[in-house]
Amino acid sequence: MVGRGLHVVASAELPVPGAPPDPLVYQASCIEAYQASQTARGFSPLTIGNGAGTLERFLDACGCPAWEVTCEDVDRVVGQLAAAGMSASTRRGYVSAFKGFFAFLAARKAAEIEACFGVRLADPVDEFNAARHVGADSPQSRPPPTAARVEGFFAFLRQRVATARVFAAAGRDYALYRTLYHAGLRAEEAVALDVADLHFDRGPFGKIHVRFGKAARGSGPRPRWVPMLDQLDLILRWYLQDVRPRLPAGAAAFPDPDGGRLHRGSVRNRLAHLLELEGADRADRFSPHALRRACATHNYERGVDLVAIQQMLGHWQIGTTMRYVSPSSTFVEDAYRKAVSAVLADLEEPL
Repeated sequence: MVGRGLHVVASAELPVPGAPPDPLVYQASCIEAYQASQTARGFSPLTIGNGAGTLERFLDACGCPAWEVTCEDVDRVVGQLAAAGMSASTRRGYVSAFKGFFAFLAARKAAEIEACFGVRLADPVDEFNAARHVGADSPQSRPPPTAARVEGFFAFLRQRVATARVFAAAGRDYALYRTLYHAGLRAEEAVALDVADLHFDRGPFGKIHVRFGKAARGSGPRPRWVPMLDQLDLILRWYLQDVRPRLPAGAAAFPDPDGGRLHRGSVRNRLAHLLELEGADRADRFSPHALRRACATHNYERGVDLVAIQQMLGHWQIGTTMRYVSPSSTFVEDAYRKAVSAVLADLEEPL
């Protein structure tokens, strides 16, 4: 299989007319050059290594050198990955790894490949087999919970705080999920927070220091400061004063019953349990990540600048933030009414 050729240490001479190089050795040398270009672009060694492994498995499944891969080969391999139960995001990763390498060949090696192997490069990843983004073919395509739905859930949590047998756990849950929503944090970012990361004296609302923001483009954790909007500062002050002292001592802002950090999976499982207790219909249930998307959507609907939302959520590109925003079905009409009302108000002002 061709994939085994990726393990060959390339030491072949540049191709000479009349003596085509071994395809496997030549492909291995191309991959080494591709990895060198990634190093020059600032990719981390871990990212480069993981990408090489993914590319190797994809080419091995295709059974031919990259320049001979056809659209049908891509269809077949992606179909096999789907049949094996791999998620849409994993399949997209395989296609992306191949597409990046193929783009490198087209830019740097097209003339050599045509001279040596008689193949003119044509990208086999087209509009019919290009992997769609996870938002297009997964439950994440569902719109986030509405503001009314979120407020209904928080009202249920407030009632639990007042009546729950274990006040501390109920209070922690209330503060945790309010933080996920109002600050737009990822679950793993929230569980990594320390009490010392809550700064009530920064800015007009106070700020949360997210020290372990999600890495991007192979970098390490990217810290950011997130304001405590919508009275989140009052909620967190109450939590630290009345609830946190009743939980096990430790640095974690939202500890587990033993005083350690909650696992992000526990945040999801706990939310699912609370939604069951609330009696929510399946259509009205949501995930921790849906609360993050709701934060982006609801802030956008009320006029917060998209760049501000991008910075708040810690996205590398604003295009990612745009995918998080899912305005309501009447968003256009509401925006129109608001704009017309503003114009009429200006016209009615006396000169």
